[in-house]
Amino acid sequence: MAGEKAGGKRVFCPSSAAAACLGALLFFFAGAARAQISPGPLSKAHQSLSGATQCSSCHTLRAGSPEMKCLDCHTEIARRLRERRGLHAALVQGAEPGKDCARCHSEHNGEEFQMIHWDAPVASFDHRKTGYALEGKHAGIECTRCHTAAHISPEERKEIRIKDVSKSWLGLTRECATCHKDAHNGRFGGECQKCHTFADWQVGTRFDHSKTRFALTGLHAQVSCGKCHLAGADGKPKYAGVAFQSCADCHKDPHRGAFKQECGSCHTAAGWKTVRMAETFDHSKTAYPLAGKHLEVGCVKCHAGSDFKKKIAHEKCADCHKTDVHRGQFRERADRGECGACHTVSGFKPSTFDGKRHGETKYPLEGKHAELACGKCHKAEGAATVYKVKFARCLDCHADAHRGQFSGAPYAGKCERCHTVAGFRPAKYSLAQHAQSRFPLEEGHAATPCKDCHKEAEIGGGRAVRYRFEDRTCTACHKDPHKGNFRAWMERKREDGQPAGCLACHSVKSWRVTTGFDHTKTKFALTGAHRAVSCAGCHNPSSEKKRPEEISFQVPSAACAECHADAHAGQFARGGKAADCATCHTTAKWRPSTFDHERGASFSLKGAHERVACAACHQLTREVNGKLVLFFKPTTKVCGDCHGNRLLPN
Repeated sequence: MAGEKAGGKRVFCPSSAAAACLGALLFFFAGAARAQISPGPLSKAHQSLSGATQCSSCHTLRAGSPEMKCLDCHTEIARRLRERRGLHAALVQGAEPGKDCARCHSEHNGEEFQMIHWDAPVASFDHRKTGYALEGKHAGIECTRCHTAAHISPEERKEIRIKDVSKSWLGLTRECATCHKDAHNGRFGGECQKCHTFADWQVGTRFDHSKTRFALTGLHAQVSCGKCHLAGADGKPKYAGVAFQSCADCHKDPHRGAFKQECGSCHTAAGWKTVRMAETFDHSKTAYPLAGKHLEVGCVKCHAGSDFKKKIAHEKCADCHKTDVHRGQFRERADRGECGACHTVSGFKPSTFDGKRHGETKYPLEGKHAELACGKCHKAEGAATVYKVKFARCLDCHADAHRGQFSGAPYAGKCERCHTVAGFRPAKYSLAQHAQSRFPLEEGHAATPCKDCHKEAEIGGGRAVRYRFEDRTCTACHKDPHKGNFRAWMERKREDGQPAGCLACHSVKSWRVTTGFDHTKTKFALTGAHRAVSCAGCHNPSSEKKRPEEISFQVPSAACAECHADAHAGQFARGGKAADCATCHTTAKWRPSTFDHERGASFSLKGAHERVACAACHQLTREVNGKLVLFFKPTTKVCGDCHGNRLLPN
């Protein structure tokens, strides 16, 4: 056998004799070879391709895996793949469509094997995979309403391989006319979606009438299509050739030819009753030119029944505006309540009545009142708004901030006695006025801020600053540091009948000045040097903090030892009790002593001894608690102890 190299391998070509032998062998082994070459019987649809000699019809034989030639026969699928449309184009993404076909349509599985199958019921198929989503009313239609042989064009039928095209899902186009009959007979082309939607055929929501020669404006936009596009001779709506140059083409003339002008001279598409007289008729040439809001008023508002020749009274606002919104509150004015005095044709609000005009009334606006909006006093209640309000008293408008504390004499609720319209605070209540009250401010009280005494409290069922005090005693404001020790003194009546209170001892000038207290009326009258001693010299606080409330004025005893230390170190004590200092001393002065040597001692000082100083005889000192104390006893009574044993001359 001759041979030649091909592709790097040697290929042997048989001679004629060898070819004859090979043919006989192939015929003999055909049955066995078929069983070894074919993976299994073909499906019923491909039975015409059965047999060992038909392999190349579907496969390209070569080394390695054979290439499948599905699209050589199924040209209808091949075209859709090229055009990238339909379900197969969405599923086949690779570069080997033959292999992709086998993923869904496998062969050699027997004659009864169904090569086309669905994972789920056909009715639940997601149509979006085809590139044509079912929207609106399409979404609820059965598959067979669209996928029928009647909807497949002859050109598509030639290409579809399946014999019974009614069983094929191919062949339909996306044009509406594929399934639907053109109600317009081709007059508007085949793009139905320019005017219609899948939601409702009857509603042409997408049609833009402004692109036609007759744009729909005003009320025309609300008219249904069928009102203008009536059925023609063929019984179908007429969309082209509809007359629209004149209003009379559609509308009947209610004036019966009385006016030669076009309807648009007086009327607009916004409504038959919306006339354009203001644009065409010059009202300024009449006895009543229109200005402001009057320009917006419809003619028939004044010209009833469209009678433009009838004279209309217009000298006063009330000629047209019959209802007095103020209910006659201004009839007593000189102008009898003419509206123009406060309002203009530009609008009923805002009023032209200002602060200057208010100054001409019985209540000129001053101070803070001039800053108020009208509605603060004249409550806006429409026609019920009251403009003639009470103003004789502040309380006619303002709530009583003092809750009736000044409703009686002498103020009688007259706020102006203490306040001004410039502001509620500060009040003009002065010290001179306070001096005329039941509690004149004197000395230290005059320097006290008002708020220290006048604080917020519960008054008349609400909270307010208290200004009237029935209890005007000191303890009504001040805490009693003496804890009631002087209650009896404080309860004594003054000339005005009020309790003396703290003033029984203190003054309003200073708490520490106690000029009012008479110590002679106590059990311990102050005499001598005691009168010069300050109160605190005897009445000391009981602790180092020295707080006034710790001072005790109730001295348990008048004995000197309660305040004074015993300078004699107890040498005159009797029975454990200190001696009475008054025996030898007085409150006027500690020295000299008033000791009566004749009565108090056993040694009489008669004679020359009366002129001898005490210290000349009493010289005995002892240290007591670190101090030297002069002791008066024992003192010798022997003359020689003082005078010695020297004999006097004869």
